[in-house]
Parts: sequence; C-alpha cells; structure tokens
Amino acid sequence: MTVAEIPASGGLPESLAPFTIGLGGTVREALAAIDRGARGLALLVEAGGRLLGTISDGDIRRAILSGSSLDSPVAGIARRDFVSIPPGADRAHVLDLMRARSIQQVPILDKDGRVVGIHSLRAMIGSVERENWAVIMAGGKGERLRPLTESIPKPMIPVAGRPILERLVLHLLGFGIRRVFLAVNYMAEKIESHFGDGSGHGCEILYLREDRPLGTGGALSLLPEMPQAPLLVLNGDLVTNVDVAAFLAAHGQARNAITVAVHEHAYRVPFGVVDSDGDGVIRSLREKPTERWTVNAGLYVVEPRLLSKIPRGEEYGMPDLMNACLREGERVGLYPIENDWIDVGRRTELQRARGEL
Repeated sequence: MTVAEIPASGGLPESLAPFTIGLGGTVREALAAIDRGARGLALLVEAGGRLLGTISDGDIRRAILSGSSLDSPVAGIARRDFVSIPPGADRAHVLDLMRARSIQQVPILDKDGRVVGIHSLRAMIGSVERENWAVIMAGGKGERLRPLTESIPKPMIPVAGRPILERLVLHLLGFGIRRVFLAVNYMAEKIESHFGDGSGHGCEILYLREDRPLGTGGALSLLPEMPQAPLLVLNGDLVTNVDVAAFLAAHGQARNAITVAVHEHAYRVPFGVVDSDGDGVIRSLREKPTERWTVNAGLYVVEPRLLSKIPRGEEYGMPDLMNACLREGERVGLYPIENDWIDVGRRTELQRARGEL
C-alpha cells in the first residue's frame, strides 16, 4: 500500500530518498525527483525528515508559465497546504480522501510531521490484476444484531461511515481482485442497489441469489462457471486488514486443498477458577485467568476442484467441506491472522469495530 515504512531509526526512510528534495533545492532538482520517484510528486523536507511541502509536475508547469526558471528556488512553489494522513489509516479512508481531493498520492506523516511513507492510488487499487475470484457471504439475517438488522442487512451496517461489505470489496480490490461474487438473500435488493455491477468501485460484481439460506459453502454451488484459480471465500460481516496476497501465497506454497484463516481469541474469566479432580480436594486456584483459543476467522482459500463436492441447492457449510476433505486425506491448512480482525456478528463486537467500547 505504501512505498515506505517507518524506519527503526526514526529518520527518513531510505526508499523515500528519490522523492525528496531539501530546502535549498531548485525547480530543476524537483523535476529530477519527480522523474526518479515516478509518482508525479516530490516532497520538500527539512533535515530531520519533517515534510514542509509537496511539488507536483502541475505545480512546476504553472510556476514556469508564471516566469520561474529551472534554477528558481523550489521552496517558493511548494504547496504548504498539502493533504496527509497518519500511519495506520485504513484503506477505505485513504481511497475516500484521494477521490474527494482528486489526488494520486498522499504522504504519511508521524506525530512529529516526519514523512514515513506514501500511499499511491496505483498501489491502493492493485497494480497487478489477479485471476482469483472472491465470494463474499452476504445473505445472513443478522438476528443477533436486531433491531439494527430489521431495516438493513447485516453486511451493510456502517463502520466509520462505510458499509462493512463495501470495506471488504475495497480491501480485495487493493490486492488486485477484480471479480467479486456476493451471495445474497436477506434484503438482497439493498445490497444490489448499492453496488450495482461494481463499476463504481473499480471491479466486477456479480450476485449469487439464494432462494433460501445455503450456508457458507452451499452458495458456492451457484457459481455460473468453474474458477481457474484458487477461490477466496469470506464472511460478509468481517472488519479485517488481512494481507490477501500473503494468504493466497501461503495456500499455494503449502499445496493445501483448503486454507482457513485463524485468529487467537482470548477471554478473561471474571471469576476465580477452581481446579479439582472431583474428590472434594482443590488442586489449584487461578484468579480471573485468561483462556485462549484458535478460532476460525471466516476467510478461506479453496481449490476449484473441491466445488464438485458441494451439493447444489442444499445448505452446506465450509466446515462440512473441510471435514469432507479431512476424511478423504486432503490437506487442510491454517493461516494465522495477526493483524486487525473483528467479526461484527455480535453487538459488542460491532461496538468495538465502531470504537464505541
């Protein structure tokens, strides 16, 4: 997503050097920086890496038309009202900002105003188109979230001003996924009216319309044709920044039939726990211990040949498909998700995703 990351030393990242120019630089040197960086942007920085302004090729053209020469100080034409974002801003927010301001790059600044990276639109939307398709399960009623879901389907509940499902679509788009199937049932018309054919989001969106709920696996039987590459399958109520490229790569390297993403779930017991053998004697006491489990995160990579195992038009879950593979000696692997992941199927988790807890 970015062309640089925060360096351990806290100075200017080495990979940003081609983009940058110092206060004493000239218009000519700014042009050279723009050419080296191949992003249409140069950054005016002071010695400590703090960003002072940005210079685009358009800024330089306007300056020359106004009488500046190639040897004029670049500080006089740099834009001081530049747009920037802090580290950790999510993909949807960055895309919104770029579209609203009609810009192709956004510098990333730390709390001291130092440049630690750059978001580019080309990288955000995926410079390489992948042949993998994605299927997002978006047909659930979200009964645990009522009354919220009485008027809106669960995947369309907004988080930070954007529907959860749209966040997933944009996240996939950022990794080069261009064909997305949405499995819909409950209030399907609201989802379809929002996304249409996907052209407004930069991808192709098609719909797997369930006459009745078919489960996380059953909807795959509705695909109009057999995919030619491993298929991504996702629950539609996830807020996640999973690295899709790494997920797909891990699946291929392990030669799995299915790879399931997993996440560590921790729960702190609010009471003291007594361990006993049942003979009336306490063996140990643990005060409010934290228990940990590895849980299914609701994201899968599936080999296309496995789709023939799924009964058409019947309720069938992804756990059913994984168990069928295990019975037949197929390799089912796991992929740990260490970055942000929230399943918003419960009200407390939705509140956490919205920053209300």
